[in-house]
Amino acid sequence: MKCLQKYNWVKLPRNAVPSGKGLMGAWMRLASRAAFRKGVASYCGYENAVEPGMWAGGVVGLKRILGIRSRAKALETLDNLTQLGYLTYELDKETKKLTYQITDWVVKCSGKECMNGAVYTTEGYGFLCLPRNITERLVQQNCTFEETDTWLDLWCHTVWEDSDNGFSFLAPTIQYGKYGANITLETLGQRWGWEKTKVWRFLKKHGDAFSLYRLPGNYGCLIFNKLYPCGTEVSLPTQYEVVRIFQQIRFLGANTHKGNVGQGCFREGTERGY
Repeated sequence: MKCLQKYNWVKLPRNAVPSGKGLMGAWMRLASRAAFRKGVASYCGYENAVEPGMWAGGVVGLKRILGIRSRAKALETLDNLTQLGYLTYELDKETKKLTYQITDWVVKCSGKECMNGAVYTTEGYGFLCLPRNITERLVQQNCTFEETDTWLDLWCHTVWEDSDNGFSFLAPTIQYGKYGANITLETLGQRWGWEKTKVWRFLKKHGDAFSLYRLPGNYGCLIFNKLYPCGTEVSLPTQYEVVRIFQQIRFLGANTHKGNVGQGCFREGTERGY
C-alpha cells in the first residue's frame, strides 16, 4: 500500500510502539488501548459504554497502560496531553471511574454497535491510523522533544512510492515537506530542540527502525523507515546504491537542491543502468 506525502495519515503497527520517555510515547500507548469501535467494554466486573478512540476503567488500569507506578504521575501525563489537545479525560472521584477520549482518532467504525464482542483490540495486534501532523503541536509550542516524540515525528513523515520522491521507491523514506527526501541532522536538531550529536546518537540507537544514509557533499542524508508496513517485502539499498542513484539524479537535472527527487528521473537513471 502506498503512503504518499499528500495522505493525511500514516499506519503504525501496535506492536511497534516504542518504549522510552516522551508525551508521544504515552499518547501512542493510550491510543493503542482505546476502543476501535462503539460498544460495551468490561473493566473489573463493570460494564462501560465506549465510543471509538475511548477507554474506560480506573487509575490502576491507566498506570498499567502507561507503564507508570505513580498515580500522580499518570494523571499528570493525562493533564499534559489534555493541555496540548491530544485527549480529554474524566475521573469520577466517587466511583473512581476514569475515561479518556483520543481527540485525533482517524478511523471510526461505521458498522453496528458491538454489544457482545470485543471493543478493544488484543494487545499488540493490528495498527493505528495516525494524523501525519500529530507532532506539529510540539513544534508549535517550542517543546524540546523527548525520545518517543522524536521517534513518532520521524514515523509520521514516512512516504512510500511517492512520485515526487524517487528514493521512496527503494524503501519507505522520511520526508519533511519542503525539505524533501534529503535533510540535515542540524535541521532535525532545530526541529526537536537538540544538538546535532544527540540527533546522531538517537538514530544510531534506533537503527532497528530508522536507517541513516549520508549523501555526498553538503546534501545531508536520507533516512529510511525499516519497519513501515508496506504489504510487501522491501530490502534496504546499500550506501553505494543510494549515492550512485543520487549522483545520477543530479546529473539528470532533478530539483535536488530542494530535495524534490521525482520518480521520472529516478526511473530514467535506473533503467539506463546507472
